[in-house]
Amino acid sequence: MRVVLAEDLFLLRDGLVRLLEAHDFEIAAAVESGPELARALAELEPDVAVVDVRLPPTHTDEGLQCALRARRDRPGLPVLVLSQHVEQLYARELLADGSGGVGYLLKDRVFDAEQFVDAVRRVAGGGTAMDPQVIQQLLSRRAGDDQPLSRLTPREREVLELMAQGRSNAAIAGQLVVTERAIAKHTSNIFTKLDLEVSDDDNRRVLAVLAYLDQGR
Repeated sequence: MRVVLAEDLFLLRDGLVRLLEAHDFEIAAAVESGPELARALAELEPDVAVVDVRLPPTHTDEGLQCALRARRDRPGLPVLVLSQHVEQLYARELLADGSGGVGYLLKDRVFDAEQFVDAVRRVAGGGTAMDPQVIQQLLSRRAGDDQPLSRLTPREREVLELMAQGRSNAAIAGQLVVTERAIAKHTSNIFTKLDLEVSDDDNRRVLAVLAYLDQGR
């Protein structure tokens, strides 16, 4: 699986290269600036891009904007964005096109090798990997609104948060130590209460939930 990596801090970039190579990823390019990232994505057509939000020369959201442009040119290009802080705007922009293969993680997650590598693989496979802190903020921001989200029980909100991270029903059941059948019932209730059509496709299900949580911002 070929990866284009963009990170301006040398030590972190080198560490990520070593980590990914140790887990059988091929590093097609490891770059440190927005222009280099744009060229690499256009010329190398990687299986997944791992991109720091803030890159030279602007040090604002150069990395994110390069990734978004690349996804417009190549719809469905898997992109995992890394950020130092929770920025809901970045999550919204990344999810705006409604297709899969997207992730948003805080850089702290990189230090959990298993979690980070799992996120890269999930995104590369067309899934979604959203940082739990981002999801918690989205949920809390909408919880006080007079919206269907307020209809959810505490357990359903817990399940929804794990769904939004990209977890399957089996994974959620294991996390909450309940049966998979119980999770299936919770997810059915969630979709009903959020007026969302139930789908067997995990990725479309996650994106639908995230799109709902983000509407009306």
